[in-house]
Amino acid sequence: MKRITLFVSVLGVLSVGVASADQTSRLRNATSVLNELRATPDKGIPEELWAKADCVAVIPSVKKAAFIVGGEYGKGVMSCRNAKTWSAPVFLELEKGSWGAQIGGQEIDLVLLVMNRRGIEKLLESKVALGADASVAAGPVGRAAQAATDAQMGAEILSYSRAHGLFAGIDISGGVLKPDNDANKEVYGDQNARDVLLGGKAPVPAIAKEFVRTLSREFAATTGKR
Repeated sequence: MKRITLFVSVLGVLSVGVASADQTSRLRNATSVLNELRATPDKGIPEELWAKADCVAVIPSVKKAAFIVGGEYGKGVMSCRNAKTWSAPVFLELEKGSWGAQIGGQEIDLVLLVMNRRGIEKLLESKVALGADASVAAGPVGRAAQAATDAQMGAEILSYSRAHGLFAGIDISGGVLKPDNDANKEVYGDQNARDVLLGGKAPVPAIAKEFVRTLSREFAATTGKR
């Protein structure tokens, strides 16, 4: 009996180790996307919108399941801003029907700017349908936001994609975004996503510090508040 108990305990430790590696990889990839985004300001998110965003979600390597009929699936992270600081990130999952020719057959990186508190509250629900429960629009690209349409400027969420190193606005209406409860529980225990993002009750875990530092640095560079 002791041997069985020990074996089960070892399996449990190994399972946690594998999952932790997955979350570390997710945060590392999300950090790389942010760095590459800010490295191309003329072709990326307008600085005015970047500076106004209340939350930033990064979903690296969204995978397309089929070329014509299928769907996309991705895992990412989101952090929210409180004055000059950014919260510990929560883990997210994205599911959607096919985006067709907008993506083709490749993997892409997604960056979502949540522009107001209403959008944040909706994303903190157990599941939110983008475009139905929360308004979403393809974000304008370039240094300035003057070319943005009324629909874009009124959207709760602005969405961007990156493929082959280039960023562009993309319409992800119809997608379903929800907290990755398993990953969040692994990292934060019983604290819910709202407490982590808005309650200031969760310290930034070691695996997320580089992601949060990158957000803080890029936001400071955008607003001139070093």
